[in-house]
Amino acid sequence: MKPITSPPRQRQLLLISFLIASLFALTGCDQQPQQQGQMPAPAVSVIDVTRQPVGDYQEFVARTEAVKTVDLRARVEGFLTKRDFIEGQNVKNGQLLFEIDPKPYEAALKKAEANLTSAKAERTKAVKDLQRSKDLFQKGHISQANLDTQTSNQARAEAAVQAAEAGLETAKLNLGYTHIYAPFAGQIGRATQSVGNLVGPSSGSLATLTTVDPMYVTFQVDERMLVDYLQDTGGERTNNGNFDMRLRLPNGSEYDQPGVFNFADTQVDQTTGTLTLRAQFPNPHGIIIPGMYVTLIAESRNKQDRPVVPQSAIQENQSGRFVLVVNSDNEVETRQVEMGRRMGPFWVVNSGLKAGEQIIVEGLQKVRPGVKVQPNRVTLDPESGAIIMPTQTDTQAQQGK
Repeated sequence: MKPITSPPRQRQLLLISFLIASLFALTGCDQQPQQQGQMPAPAVSVIDVTRQPVGDYQEFVARTEAVKTVDLRARVEGFLTKRDFIEGQNVKNGQLLFEIDPKPYEAALKKAEANLTSAKAERTKAVKDLQRSKDLFQKGHISQANLDTQTSNQARAEAAVQAAEAGLETAKLNLGYTHIYAPFAGQIGRATQSVGNLVGPSSGSLATLTTVDPMYVTFQVDERMLVDYLQDTGGERTNNGNFDMRLRLPNGSEYDQPGVFNFADTQVDQTTGTLTLRAQFPNPHGIIIPGMYVTLIAESRNKQDRPVVPQSAIQENQSGRFVLVVNSDNEVETRQVEMGRRMGPFWVVNSGLKAGEQIIVEGLQKVRPGVKVQPNRVTLDPESGAIIMPTQTDTQAQQGK
């Protein structure tokens, strides 16, 4: 026969069940933070800071200019009969560019030749007359005055020959000026006159011819920097091979041909307080055009090893630039750094980092200072700065450590 449970006994059992359930609920709440605290450390990609030889570095705003530039002009007057080039194209040294109607000058040349022939004939006659007069004077048949007259005639005839020879030379020059040739190889610009136009010395430039290869690059150095350099070099203003010269083109790319320093002006500009310097760059493919604004990069050949990091690893806050360093305990630290020059995708560190330290290059958004992380060492492409992920073997080796 089943025992009969009284109502007070049932209330006691319900109360005990409620207390047990509450206890399990509280135990579950206490265990949840413990489970969260046991989550694995976030994985980040790190690199070892390396050192590279870096020289003193300076950038200058510069302007390109042709080594040779000439305005082609007409030296004689006449109608333009030929233009033997394509505007904007390269021309050869000695190539015919313009022709002015030569017919009037050919006629002038023939006339000058005839004048010279006539003058020579008169000179021959004057020489013979003078010789006869000398013979007659010795015999007493003519006076001294007659002899002086013949002597004067012979002198005038000689002068007439010289004048005729000069006239012939002038006619030859004028005829030669009807053909305008390229004085050197280069690139010719837009023609200002068309065939059929009347041109002459007052017509101005017919076209402009410039050299393409090599190309000058001029830039200015302020007087303070100039004095510092002169004090370091003992007053020597030339490069002497102490600097490498490179160019950054207007599109941001670096020019693939090195340059050489070849000129320094003799005085500082009183208005700007700068000295004009010039470098020369080869331009075999015509990439550099006269009049371009470029950046000239001068780097000393006396180099020192300095830490270099990828630009993508650099962050910035109100205190300046910084990187996230992983210390020996795999904890993240903030390290303020002073940056120097940029080298492609990399950045030179002047102070704040040492070679061999680990910095985070990927996973920056997942961590904060003081957090422990799981560092995975990666390498970077030296050309692009892109991350090269480690192989599976490398990963296993790192995990084994």
